[in-house]
Amino acid sequence: MDGIGIAFGGDIERAEGGRTAELLESLVRGRVASRIFANDAGLWGPAAEAEAAIRLGWTDFEPSAREVIPQVESLREEFAAAGVDRIVLCGMGGSSLAPAVIARWAGVELTMIDSTHPAAVARVLSGDLSRTAVVVSSKSGSTVETRSHLAGFERAFRDVDIEPASRVVIVTDPGSPLEAESRAAGRRDFTADPNVGGRFSALTAFGLVPSGLAGVDVGRLIDEAQAVRETLARDDAANPALRLAAAIAAGLPERFVLAVRETSSARWGLGNWIEQLIAESTGKEGRGVLPIALHAAAPEFRDMPPQAMAVSLAGGEAADAVPGTDTDTGILVAAPLGAQMLLWEVATAALGRLMGIDPFDQPDVEAAKVAARAALAETDGSVPQAAQTPPAAELLSRLREAVPAHGYLSIQAYVDPYGVLAEPLGELRDRLASHLGAPVSLGFGPSYLHSVGQLHKGGPALGAFLQICDTGAPDIGIPDSETFGVLIAAQARGDREVLAERGRPVIPLTLAYGDRTVIDELLAEI
Repeated sequence: MDGIGIAFGGDIERAEGGRTAELLESLVRGRVASRIFANDAGLWGPAAEAEAAIRLGWTDFEPSAREVIPQVESLREEFAAAGVDRIVLCGMGGSSLAPAVIARWAGVELTMIDSTHPAAVARVLSGDLSRTAVVVSSKSGSTVETRSHLAGFERAFRDVDIEPASRVVIVTDPGSPLEAESRAAGRRDFTADPNVGGRFSALTAFGLVPSGLAGVDVGRLIDEAQAVRETLARDDAANPALRLAAAIAAGLPERFVLAVRETSSARWGLGNWIEQLIAESTGKEGRGVLPIALHAAAPEFRDMPPQAMAVSLAGGEAADAVPGTDTDTGILVAAPLGAQMLLWEVATAALGRLMGIDPFDQPDVEAAKVAARAALAETDGSVPQAAQTPPAAELLSRLREAVPAHGYLSIQAYVDPYGVLAEPLGELRDRLASHLGAPVSLGFGPSYLHSVGQLHKGGPALGAFLQICDTGAPDIGIPDSETFGVLIAAQARGDREVLAERGRPVIPLTLAYGDRTVIDELLAEI
């Protein structure tokens, strides 16, 4: 329909068909779609009204996008004339995930840093600074990771006699500390609509500025989203966003995991963005939906656990489903990227209505930040040492015991996301999913704290957590602060402590940097 195709497999129709129809009818009857686009803050109940009133600006994305696009294009031309063609994005959560998807969709290079691991930071800082511009994106203007990256890059530019203000571009909310500092420092800055939350900001300056500077035709993305806006605002049973929300809600609370894969026409990394959008929006008050972005041949798709349903993503209108599956199982969503983004945002807002929660707050995100700050305050400036690990058989037994019935396992890797452990951790994820017969997610810290971390703490108490840290990487100091090694260790500790306080089972491993022995032993044991 109008650029969006959505289909439900036979398993969905058999298991939740009646319930899906009932929920869909309630959304249509309640005029939920039109009220979302009318910015009706009362849709999610009195307790959510104040937050919702300042979080619905994403529904009218086009005017501000059309205003910012020429400014981005002008700056891109200015950089190109100066030989600056390497764009680095420093951002967390929605500030990084959406631009990464957009750049991959367009086939352009955008270097992203959303890790505080010293090896990851060193890799980005070691690039050719003579041709580098840095986009620093933070809605609040106080995100610790992003502020640390900014400080690191400013020092690196000065070290090679480049004035930082000439190469740093800020994207933030009006009135944030970062805006005031940047204008005083003479940096270029873009302010986004303050009435849009970070995870709904893909079609705002947070998504458009870094990807546009990298060379993406972001006007095309906005065209794709605008083309389906009217369809998604209709109070109609054919509205694909309402159908999607109803199908997901119909499986709750039993089927709370979405196993998300992309077809050959949509290899954009969109599943990672969907993880953050839905998990952070719905994972609260003991409820939630957990999307897990998986490759097409992941074990979950061969033998889908009862707590999960498959979601396949395709580009355009053609239902070119994953080979061998078609739409026999799960949900297929086919649409261009801009349409996909607006569709999932509307579906998430409607899903919050069906679940009876506020989709715009994140009450449990701050807990890990507070714990990390406390850990930083207590540090003596040293990082933890590698600890003796139990035998692989014992570790595997502990994992089997820790995963709740009909639950999931989360591998939380506070390691270099592009280092020697990245590939074996992906293999470990697959092996554990087969071995445990449960969905398994793999997230790199601290990035996932700004994505699915809210659901880990505030969602269903059905997760077990394998937290993997490493130590011994050459460290990098943060100007006027601790080192990146100390920071990431504090973030891991903070998250671990909050999970334990909430009664979530956590199994910690601290490895020597670059040593994959324990992972290889686990793989061999499985």
